[in-house]
Amino acid sequence: MICDLHCHTKLSDGSLGIEDIIMQAKRTGIDFLSITDHDTLSSFSRANILGERYGVRIIQGVELSAWDKARNSKVHILCYAPKKPDRLEGLCLKSCEIRKACSKEMVEKVMERFPITLESVMRHATSSKSIFKQHIMRALIDYGYALEFYGELNDELFNLENGSCLVEREYPDVKFVLDLIHSARGVAVMAHPMLYHNVELLVELAEMGKIDGVEVDHYTANEAQREELRKIAQKYNLIVTGGSDFHGLYNAQPTHLGSNSTSKENLDRIIKLANKKEA
Repeated sequence: MICDLHCHTKLSDGSLGIEDIIMQAKRTGIDFLSITDHDTLSSFSRANILGERYGVRIIQGVELSAWDKARNSKVHILCYAPKKPDRLEGLCLKSCEIRKACSKEMVEKVMERFPITLESVMRHATSSKSIFKQHIMRALIDYGYALEFYGELNDELFNLENGSCLVEREYPDVKFVLDLIHSARGVAVMAHPMLYHNVELLVELAEMGKIDGVEVDHYTANEAQREELRKIAQKYNLIVTGGSDFHGLYNAQPTHLGSNSTSKENLDRIIKLANKKEA
């Protein structure tokens, strides 16, 4: 069984539409798929319809932006199978507005250095609920200032440590986000803890009983790091998930749907916990 619980479409920072993703999942032999676009629930109904059409079981999902105030760092939380998704709408709207404000400033900074226009960026974000760095890089590639999305220019402009055009703002507090997920009767899983150095936060949240699971199998974690996360999951009885984090053309490195997967045992735990929350 192949169960990919992390991928993105044009609704956020992916390059493919929902139908393209689900058709590719079918061709790849994926049995269960969760489309987890950033801070939007817009894929839910169409993904269910297309999943039935192509014979791919859909687990409703969303990747929510949050902030660890104690460590002043970003953290992403995957929410699965919320029974009351309307309770997440306000959070998604707020996070999209924060991202749009950041993106507008980043585009202005880039435009001070390169003769591109806001329209040249927006044409690549027409289906998205926000503007992402990938859309800015796409415009720079269009006009010959870069050959690739994640090369030297991207590092210089948007490196998380010292990018010259990077603009970051605080997203909603992670504990608030987790409480909201649980009020929506969803299952909360920390995404790629190694990417934003969230391991200490993971342990803290696990000790508080606020997090349901952790994404262990993700391309940003090497085998030693995955083993560290598995030990944490075992200690706190957390669900262990895996996903490709597929973005299509905008992948940070070569990765395809199904390249990381969630076991049947852990998928069953997600479904059981979601059903328990519904009861």
